[in-house]
Amino acid sequence: MRDIALFVEDSAHQRVIGALVQRLANIHDIPLRLNWRSAVGGHGRVIQAFRVYLRDLARRNSPLPHLIVVATDANCSGINNRTREVSNAALSVDIPLPSIVLAVPDPHIERWLLLDGAAFSRVLGRGCSAPDQKCSRDLYKQRLTDAVLEAGVEPVLGGIEFAEDIVREMDFERARQADDSLRHFLDSLDAQFRQWSQ
Repeated sequence: MRDIALFVEDSAHQRVIGALVQRLANIHDIPLRLNWRSAVGGHGRVIQAFRVYLRDLARRNSPLPHLIVVATDANCSGINNRTREVSNAALSVDIPLPSIVLAVPDPHIERWLLLDGAAFSRVLGRGCSAPDQKCSRDLYKQRLTDAVLEAGVEPVLGGIEFAEDIVREMDFERARQADDSLRHFLDSLDAQFRQWSQ
């Protein structure tokens, strides 16, 4: 059983990132225990919770997880800025750390659910159009809600309630080609899982 500590911005991240991690683990036949360390408060809270967690690990000499996943939207700041923030937090402690995999949806996590119209159709009965890539606050939340409404379904949670089902149906190769930020996350996670399964 592999223990993974996860730091995410909110419940939307928890649903999408959790589903992606679990699906890849299933592909590699790796049993996991997901330990959610942060799932509220946005980007700043993710970085703060990550720093506190690392300091606690260093102070208590606690057992380390096998992997740490840190997920935060790019929010138009770019993957390099987010990577630098996570790296700086990791460098703030003087202990050997497990691998850290970053998920930096660019610009927001909801866009990832709109990348594979065929998967969307299998879940909701009607496909969605491929999203462009614009930097606008809440744009993809609204696009997800609109796509669910156009499929004739009332989105109780803005459509994010279908995240696990959409990820389960998603063609990872198609999604990787459609979005660099998702490709980076899946490739990094896939490499870690391959290493474990050898």
